[in-house]
Amino acid sequence: MYESGEDYLEAILVLKNTNGFVRSVDIANHLGFSKPSVSRAMGILERDGYIEFGLGNMIQLTEKGLAKANDVYGRHQLLTKFLVMVTGLPEDQAEENACRVEHDIDVDVVEGIKKWVEKNSKK
Repeated sequence: MYESGEDYLEAILVLKNTNGFVRSVDIANHLGFSKPSVSRAMGILERDGYIEFGLGNMIQLTEKGLAKANDVYGRHQLLTKFLVMVTGLPEDQAEENACRVEHDIDVDVVEGIKKWVEKNSKK
């Protein structure tokens, strides 16, 4: 999956948790993308089995989509925390950088960071 697809799934998860529902316009506003771009992306995510449309065109993550969104969002949160702890960056700057890294980082590196954060958060 492309980075943009992961960003859309993460946005859907965050919006669902925040608002209780997700519409294409909400995603466009959240990510700062045009409505046609979001519409096209939603068509691809639906075709690939990550989302489905419910009543009133509300966007729902499928089981596959929820798993992927949770994975991406989990990496995002972990990397943000790690960057704040290691560099002392403000959270917004750490989050911005985590967003760029979360898509390309190896699984074993994520696991190593997770162990480091767990070990160093107890202090």
